[in-house]
Amino acid sequence: MIKIGIVDDHAIVRSGLRQFFSEHVDLRVAGEAASGREAIELVRTTELDVLVMDLSMPGQSGIDALAMIRAKAPDVGILILSGYPEEHYAMNLIRQGASGYLNKECEPIEIVNAIRTISLGRRYITPAVAELLARQLDRKDDAAPHEQLSEREFQVFLKLAKGETAGDIAKTLSLSVKTVSTYRTRLMEKMNLSSNSDLTYYALKNKLID
Repeated sequence: MIKIGIVDDHAIVRSGLRQFFSEHVDLRVAGEAASGREAIELVRTTELDVLVMDLSMPGQSGIDALAMIRAKAPDVGILILSGYPEEHYAMNLIRQGASGYLNKECEPIEIVNAIRTISLGRRYITPAVAELLARQLDRKDDAAPHEQLSEREFQVFLKLAKGETAGDIAKTLSLSVKTVSTYRTRLMEKMNLSSNSDLTYYALKNKLID
C-alpha cells in the first residue's frame, strides 16, 4: 500500500485527487495540507511514501517547502503537480530534490504511474522533462540565467520578482535580512540584472510568475 500526502491550497483539487486515488487498490491518502508550512508538519507527523504537492500556495509555497521537507524526510518521494509547464520549473525543482514534475494538464492516470514509480525510490521523468535534461546537457553554457541560480537564490529571486520585501522574505525563509540582501546581490550578478523591476520583468517574460 502506497501512503500519499496531498498538498494543494484548493480543497476541490485535494478532494478530486483523494477520490481518484481511492479507485486504486494500492493507493491510500494518509493526509492533506493546504500550504507549504502544513506540508512540512504533515511529513513530520505522518508516515508517507509520496507527497503530491502544488507549487503556488499562499504563505510558504511548494518551492519554499521543498528543501525543508527534504531535510526532515529524506526518504519521502515528492511529486510536484503544478499548473506551470515543465520548462519553467521542472529542472530547478528536480535539482533541488523533487522526484518528479507533472503539469496539471496531464492525464490523471499519469499521476498514478508517477506515484508508483516514485514509491520505488525512483525518479519519474516525463518525455518533456527528459528533453529538457538532454538539451541542458547539450548546451551547458547556454542555460537560461535563472537555471544557474542555487536553490536559495532561486527562492529569493521569485519572491523579489513578486514584489516581496527583504523583511518579508527573511521571515518566510527563516533568514536574516542581511543574508537575503547577500542572495539578492549574488543573483543580480549571475543574471546580469540591476533592479527589482528587472527581476519582475524577467520572471514575467519567462512565465515564472503570473
